[in-house]
Amino acid sequence: MHRYRFLLTRQWVILTLVAIALIPTMIRLGFWQEHRYQERSARNQLVSDALNAEPVPVEKLTSPGHTVTRTERYRTVTATGTFDTSREVVVRRRVNSDDEVGFHVLTPFVLTDGKVLLVNRGWIPANGVQTAFPKIPAPPGGRTTITGRLKADETTAASGIKDVKGLPDRQVMLINSGQEARRLGAVVLGGYVEQTAPEPKGDTPEQISDPGKEDAPLNYAYMIQWWLFAAGVPVGWVVLVRREDRERTEKAAPEATAEAEPAGV
Repeated sequence: MHRYRFLLTRQWVILTLVAIALIPTMIRLGFWQEHRYQERSARNQLVSDALNAEPVPVEKLTSPGHTVTRTERYRTVTATGTFDTSREVVVRRRVNSDDEVGFHVLTPFVLTDGKVLLVNRGWIPANGVQTAFPKIPAPPGGRTTITGRLKADETTAASGIKDVKGLPDRQVMLINSGQEARRLGAVVLGGYVEQTAPEPKGDTPEQISDPGKEDAPLNYAYMIQWWLFAAGVPVGWVVLVRREDRERTEKAAPEATAEAEPAGV
């Protein structure tokens, strides 16, 4: 074993310790990616189930003060009532599918029983000064029936959006039924609806696209990749050790031959 004494040198001790530390780290990263894969897959399934479920009247899923659950989110709902554009607000710093910054249009929808449903009618560009209330195309007048996706109230903790105070008149940062109930002085259903029908005239506001799927297979690929890396570390260490041993042996061979030759006459 004297031929492997080089493993006790400072360089090889450090290299070996680094290899030993990398293996469990990479294994843990693989398990973390596995967790993300399972989490995203479950989320995709929930969204898919919700989007494919039969539409139901909105008041079957939510009520004043109700917190929309994960299984209720993205469910297609219907509602009949009248848009109240006089108390409409816009939600600042929202982007469309092309990452253009603008507003979401949030309009109170007064149901036939007098309760209010918050309806996100879609996105409009922030043309001009953002402190001014933008010009917004009107929704259908009179009593109408809408369809949309049920969403949970937005919070700073969940969205990362800071609820800035002192905004210009009729502008908000978050879509939150509790806040809107206080502003409107009305009974407001929990959560809100992203309108999908009827479609607006002239495609404005621009309706919000469905949430799509998160890239769960990418996390699965990363999981396999980290575990392959973990398996490759000891293999790589052995390859380096053998290469070092071979180079040392090849270097020592001429020296040993020279020492064994008799002195010339």
